[in-house]
Amino acid sequence: MSVVSLKSAPPGSSAERAGALRVGGLTPLSLSDWPGQLAAVVFCQGCPWRCGYCHNPHLIPPRAADPFGWHEVLAFLERRRGLLDAVVFSGGEPTLQSAIVRALKQVRSLGFRIGLHTAGAYPRRLAALLPAVDWVAMDIKASFADYAATTGVTDSGAPALASTRLILDSGVAYEFRTTVHPDLLPPARLPALARSLAQLGVRHYALQEFRSRGCARHELNVSVTPPFLNDATLSGAIAPLFDSFCVRRAQ
Repeated sequence: MSVVSLKSAPPGSSAERAGALRVGGLTPLSLSDWPGQLAAVVFCQGCPWRCGYCHNPHLIPPRAADPFGWHEVLAFLERRRGLLDAVVFSGGEPTLQSAIVRALKQVRSLGFRIGLHTAGAYPRRLAALLPAVDWVAMDIKASFADYAATTGVTDSGAPALASTRLILDSGVAYEFRTTVHPDLLPPARLPALARSLAQLGVRHYALQEFRSRGCARHELNVSVTPPFLNDATLSGAIAPLFDSFCVRRAQ
């Protein structure tokens, strides 16, 4: 994750006490976090899940060791008006923080389109945010009954399923996507997972091969060598289920 150098907001500062968004990083320009948009990416601090393949484990704790000041992020975005199309809120899990609601409004007031990356851990907050976003990308970890094997949290599939339905009912542009590590989600299970998503009404889906960069679990980093997703399975059993489908290779 590349970041710009911004003045940090120390714990206990007036900005933090006022309920400002806790930010763990900022990418000034991304062409991939919202395909087709020139976007800055705000990485929100904190996540309730502990996915083994996470490539931003430093964002999991609720407080950042070296936080970014939200007022400094806003000042940076002010300088980028007319140069960027959008701002994507990623994480961590952006919907963990109640401050995300106000943060989206502030960024919208600067004239940017709003994108959101989420794993769907907090469906009620997601429901409040969906009218304010232009595009949402949701991570699907596995079949909803098997979420705990990836997230480390019992019953985490229930809020993810609720969030999936909220996104599909919202009319907001979306992408659902699944990161695949064979030790956590064997590729042989992907056709069944894809069928279940298509039955829910998902029309836009992507598979992402695990990338070792940033992952803190050594055993996962060394146990696979990409590519490991079979092209015949992808084109024959999965792609026809969706209006759009892509595979993001690790190499």
